[in-house]
Amino acid sequence: MFFSSELIKGTLKTIILKLLSENKRMYGYEITQTVKELTGDKIQLTEGALYPTLHALEAEGLLTTETEYIGKRVRKYYSLSKDGKTKSLEKVNEFADFISTMKFLLDIKTKTT
Repeated sequence: MFFSSELIKGTLKTIILKLLSENKRMYGYEITQTVKELTGDKIQLTEGALYPTLHALEAEGLLTTETEYIGKRVRKYYSLSKDGKTKSLEKVNEFADFISTMKFLLDIKTKTT
């Protein structure tokens, strides 16, 4: 089962900021593969969704970039800026509160296993 692109689009900035807060620096493909692995293939980020979001976060001053040459290839690494570190925590806390509110609103009972 995959999650809809609509749900992913609303959480993509939070996902990226959180991953970068834990991994210090990552390149695009690495982000997609990490998300895919961590979610058991439930979330598969496309380049068409990922890179515009990375560029937007960079334009907002939340990410810094570093380019490395690997053979003939150029790899662009993304890291959190100082503001990005603060925003990452804010976004994760906001999302946690959102989940709690949605569980209440939709009357979703927590699964116990």
